[in-house]
Amino acid sequence: MPEKSQPPSPPPAMFHTTPPGSGPIVAVVGDVYRFLATGRETAGRYALWEAIVPPGGGPPLHQHTRESEGFFIISGELTITVGDRRMTAKAGAYVHLEPGTRHCFKNETDQTARMLILIAPAGLEDYFLEVGSPLASVDELPPSPSPAEITRLLAVAPRYGLTIFPPPRA
Repeated sequence: MPEKSQPPSPPPAMFHTTPPGSGPIVAVVGDVYRFLATGRETAGRYALWEAIVPPGGGPPLHQHTRESEGFFIISGELTITVGDRRMTAKAGAYVHLEPGTRHCFKNETDQTARMLILIAPAGLEDYFLEVGSPLASVDELPPSPSPAEITRLLAVAPRYGLTIFPPPRA
């Protein structure tokens, strides 16, 4: 009688926890990012971080070539531009973007906004960890963007499949 084959073993369970207030924290062009899960913790499947976007904050128009991105607004309000379309995303809203979508977000209010940013697959988080300025906590005020920071962001972006479009000149 032939032996009964064994079912395949399930993959090892992944477990990761980021306690409140912990995780790498960086300032990037005036916003603060606290990384909750990076590709190192998720076997490259996704990365997740909290973004604290002060009034006037947010990145310029840009485009990723490698990953899908999702924004979940925790508090406040952000204006999200997708291509030529602008939308207001308030607390509780979720926005999903596929690779190749030109987009940006901006806080056009007088209140700080907070959101979760999810990317899949992981990898883009390493860009922010490379170009950002480390902070001790999310409550630390980020430095104002400097010409040197902008130059560094633009120079490193192509290595991560990221195109940053300069704002139109007035």
